[in-house]
Amino acid sequence: MKHQPRPMQIAVLGSAETGSAAHALAGAAGELIAELGMTLVSGCGSAATRHAAERAIAAGGRVLSILPGAEHPDGDWPATVVLPSGLGAGRNLLMALAGEACVVIGGRAGTRSEVCLAWLHGRPLLPLVGQGGWSETLLDQPPDERGSAPLIPWRTVPELRDALLHLSGMRITSDSDRDRAVQGGGPPA
Repeated sequence: MKHQPRPMQIAVLGSAETGSAAHALAGAAGELIAELGMTLVSGCGSAATRHAAERAIAAGGRVLSILPGAEHPDGDWPATVVLPSGLGAGRNLLMALAGEACVVIGGRAGTRSEVCLAWLHGRPLLPLVGQGGWSETLLDQPPDERGSAPLIPWRTVPELRDALLHLSGMRITSDSDRDRAVQGGGPPA
């Protein structure tokens, strides 16, 4: 039986006011992630990340919601899988690691924490630019000078699509490539 590659997981981090252009782009990002067959990872704690999750679900996508508390949310929570971490703000590490790349929209202190952790672990960061908010500052003020992860800005949904497709193309996807990597040979050149 041929193994199907696991869908790429994309974390959506940040915050934006309901009704703002950034909020609308968060929803469009969620829908895009679903359309590309990727899994959206979100805490759904801000209006923007919840909107992204709702749009992904509406588009038939998968959403993993990692919660800071220990309790399960109400049944209408926008997720196909819920992980109540019981870790409080420590859950930010799970958010950073669960995404193979992180879409960053606006943001406040919690987003900064998640972004710094993602950066330290080499996760590509895709900050929304042109709409204001903290994500806009990442290009000029990355978490530190090490260049631990790619910074791929986007202004429009087509730009985000191109970035996500580029990143997904960098993954090992065929069985022979996977077998070679497991045996120590790495992906083909």
